Amino acid sequence: MDVNLAQRMQFSSKWIESDKFYRKYPTCSLSLTSKLKAKQKLPVLVSAHFQSKRNKNGHKSVSLKAFCSYKHSASVLESGSSSASSDESLILKNKSQEVGPCINGRCIYLVGMMGSGKTTVGKILSQVLGYSFCDCDSLVEQEVDGTSVAEIFKLYGEGFFRNKETEALKKLSMMHRLVVSTGGGAVIRPINWKYMHKGISVWLDVPLEALAQRIAAVGTNSRPLLHHESGDEYTKALRRLSTLLEERGEYYANANARVSLENIAAKLGYRDVSSITPTAIAIEVELRLDRARDPLDG
Repeated sequence: MDVNLAQRMQFSSKWIESDKFYRKYPTCSLSLTSKLKAKQKLPVLVSAHFQSKRNKNGHKSVSLKAFCSYKHSASVLESGSSSASSDESLILKNKSQEVGPCINGRCIYLVGMMGSGKTTVGKILSQVLGYSFCDCDSLVEQEVDGTSVAEIFKLYGEGFFRNKETEALKKLSMMHRLVVSTGGGAVIRPINWKYMHKGISVWLDVPLEALAQRIAAVGTNSRPLLHHESGDEYTKALRRLSTLLEERGEYYANANARVSLENIAAKLGYRDVSSITPTAIAIEVELRLDRARDPLDG
């Protein structure tokens, strides 16, 4: 590649609509899935850098390396999909190196309402911190011969499930270097907090409307506390979630730290929380881990 041409093309990491990318850099290619190609104005993060080198004849050449990722909504948290910009990934990695010695191998317990993204954020955190990830609901399911949480509620009742949940948290509290995604109702039992406070607990606080939208998008069949509500998916999710938050709000306040998606959106200049990536949430969790000692620090 010509050096002057490369310099003219050079740009820093930034969001650019996919159709504008093609117009601005017609000789470059951008690979997207067929589903994403249909979105002509899909925001794409493009990050590029150039490497110059001389061959054995002394001639200088420049190679371009570009990295692209699409900017997705945090509404995909429940599906387990997570895509981060190169900038976010670098920030997350650097912060993990700072916070690692502060948390000193203690387990991290993510608490919050159903649909708040505990599993997706937890997996991101565990990977960057070098921890193992554990989903408390999955542990309970394994203890009941692989029966799903929804089926456990149906066959044995909520009380049975809560007992199994407490047993699982007791076992986890004796371990180290775990990121644990807890069930939405784990906070209602004081004994569970006794176990979780052996580590660091973080409340992922997501607006009810956003939670209802996420849950409605995938359906409520797997949510035993929502399944019997009447109305369309969004309405019944919002109605039930409102009731649950009234019952559990004071319990979530027992967490060592609170990560508010509304606050993150305001800090990043977003209109609503749907634009926040799971990695941005994970970064905010890390920012609070090294100072989280007492309930709701930060």
